[in-house]
Amino acid sequence: METLESELTCPICLELFEDPLLLPCAHSLCFNCAHRILVSHCSTSKPLESISAFQCPTCRYVITLNHRGLEGLKRNVTLQNIIDRFQKASLSGPNSPTESRRLQPQRPYTATISGTIAGTIGGGGGGGGTSGSSARGSPATSSHSHPHANHANHANHGNHTNHTNHTNHTNANHSPAVVAKMDPRISCQFCEQDPPREAVKTCVTCEVSYCDRCLRATHPNKKPFTGHRLVEPVPDTHIRGLTCLEHENEKVNMYCLVDDQLICALCKLVGRHRDHQVSSLTERFDKLKAYQVSPGRVSDAVMEASKTSAAQTLENNLTNLVKRNSELENQMAKLIQICQQVEVNTAMHEAKLVEECDELVEIIRQRKQVIAVKIKESKVMKLRKLAQQIANCRQCLERSSALITQAEQSLKENDHARFLQTARNVAERVAMATASSQVLIPDVNLNEAFDNFALDFSREKKILEALDYLTAPSPPSIRDELCTASHDTITVHWTSEDEFSVTSYELQYTIYTGQTNFISLYNSADSWMIVPNIKQNHYTVHGLQSGTRYIFFVKAINQAGSRNSEPARLKTNSQPFKLDPKTAHKKLRLSNDCLTMEKDESSLKKSHTPERFSGTGSYGAAGNVFIDSGGHYWEVLLGASTWYAIGVAYKSAPKNEWSGKNSSSWVFSRCNNNFMVRHDGKEMLVEASLQLRRLGVLLDYDNNSLTFYDAMNSQHIHTFEVSFLLPVVPTFMIWNKSVMILSGLPVPDFVDGVASDLQEQQQQQMGLCRQESPYLTGMKTCH
Repeated sequence: METLESELTCPICLELFEDPLLLPCAHSLCFNCAHRILVSHCSTSKPLESISAFQCPTCRYVITLNHRGLEGLKRNVTLQNIIDRFQKASLSGPNSPTESRRLQPQRPYTATISGTIAGTIGGGGGGGGTSGSSARGSPATSSHSHPHANHANHANHGNHTNHTNHTNHTNANHSPAVVAKMDPRISCQFCEQDPPREAVKTCVTCEVSYCDRCLRATHPNKKPFTGHRLVEPVPDTHIRGLTCLEHENEKVNMYCLVDDQLICALCKLVGRHRDHQVSSLTERFDKLKAYQVSPGRVSDAVMEASKTSAAQTLENNLTNLVKRNSELENQMAKLIQICQQVEVNTAMHEAKLVEECDELVEIIRQRKQVIAVKIKESKVMKLRKLAQQIANCRQCLERSSALITQAEQSLKENDHARFLQTARNVAERVAMATASSQVLIPDVNLNEAFDNFALDFSREKKILEALDYLTAPSPPSIRDELCTASHDTITVHWTSEDEFSVTSYELQYTIYTGQTNFISLYNSADSWMIVPNIKQNHYTVHGLQSGTRYIFFVKAINQAGSRNSEPARLKTNSQPFKLDPKTAHKKLRLSNDCLTMEKDESSLKKSHTPERFSGTGSYGAAGNVFIDSGGHYWEVLLGASTWYAIGVAYKSAPKNEWSGKNSSSWVFSRCNNNFMVRHDGKEMLVEASLQLRRLGVLLDYDNNSLTFYDAMNSQHIHTFEVSFLLPVVPTFMIWNKSVMILSGLPVPDFVDGVASDLQEQQQQQMGLCRQESPYLTGMKTCH
């Protein structure tokens, strides 16, 4: 509690905070203490109102005040509530010893538990007073053991007021657990009135509580009542002590060492404890206290006898309780600090909100002024044009009025000579004015509307209505159907539901190892490649391995956080290749694009090189690429050829013999109507359709397999399982007709399905194939 009280103490007055202020530095200060700090800075030339800053007494942070002074600082309401509860708990029983001990950091739990156990064990046999004294570590004398002391005390006084001194003497000797549980509102048990009066004393001897009137009537100052023990009022259950569970109304006064429980005299005489070893309550209590309080001061024999399950349980519970008390104090101190930090963070975010909203209001105010200026300028321009038109109309009107007046005067002329003299001139002017009426009358524009100033802020209003804290964007979604790949690139496309809230994207990828636990795979950050700060919804990754499957994640990022997409597995295409003319046999003709090879019996003039197929009958050619990783798929259009051998080989494979006749090559071959696989000179017949026109070859270098398929019928033919040690090259041999190469193809969908169906079958045939054909490491045949 001392730790908690120190957290609630003002650093200036060293008292509990009163009306605490929350300073910007997260510390707190009493309002009056802060006021005294400001007063200390006052002088004749510097009044209190002019002081605008002071230093925090804890961290020396400069606190700036606004025009409201200290009233402008926030009140720490949370801290004030905690202080109020702390004071209420501390002051609920200021005169009670238990309440006074509650403020001590270590002793309250020990004293309370020990006192309670002392009162419980010593409750029988009239040993309650002795046991209570032992709990405090000091011997005391029971009133029953020394009745003469009480008689002497009463004999020295001649009136009934001697009860007070007698009570003070006996009250010092009863159990602290009894004192701690005194109830000041205990009623008299002897009163006949309803409700009974409040008790002033409890007679331990009679086991009854009395009011003052009943006490005088029942306990006169004469024997044998002078020997009764009077204490402050206590509940009836505390005086009567504990009763036996097996024998009603019998008080416990013994302790059974065998069953480790309290018993009465009848239990020992006629009950089930009659043959058990027992001890007195006082002896048992002393042994438990000796082991608990000072185990180093007693002999080994006493220590050994006291190490019972009850003592161990008491010790463990007491230790755990004290430890828990310390933990709770530390936890409460942390919670108070968190509350203070919450207040600071709240004030900070409120200030930020006010600042942002003030900026929006300022922007709206500025834009309002700009638009208002435009409206006023348009108004001036329109009024200027209208004024000019009004002036033109007035001028035309004056001219027409003068002409009308002159014409009317001419018509009134009675003198024939004068009329004829002016009539012609007036008639000409009127005719001219009538004919040119469109010229004389000005073009009056009466457009008073402001069509160019239509205001529609509905979109802005919706945005303002949706103002809120920014949240992390929704996870993007990778669109597999839009993603594309080549042999060394993959273009990833994705979409996001709240695209406008995304600041940037981050693309992460790694080689897929077959691990199904994507969370564990994602946590292994060492193997991931990261492409940050992507602004579009797509990205092309270059420099990838051919025929390799990758795992991709896309992360959408903004100021509030980030969210990851679901993983997507994308694969690069197979390595494209062509036939290498430098390896082609001299009796083979290659097309210009080096994708078709044809048997030509006429010997072509070709220079001899070490890598060229040269043996008799070894009419072959190799691809122009060596493969050492990934999965690669190509197809061979067989056409009408009925004699060929297609597969892969190491660079060191002999060029003067058929492929498959050595340990460095693996091929699928057809000889007329027979289909077979060949390796290291060993052949094995396999089943295939005579209509086989398109052969698919899947080389999975990383998983050590070479598989042949009937690509047109989506059927598996055979799989070699080989632990490749060196890079391999595609090889092709024909003895009639021609074949065509299609390379760099994606793996067809039927390949994954066939591989899944054959996996269990391959595992079952593994051992059998090794026994029958040891030269073929794990060779499988589909029958």
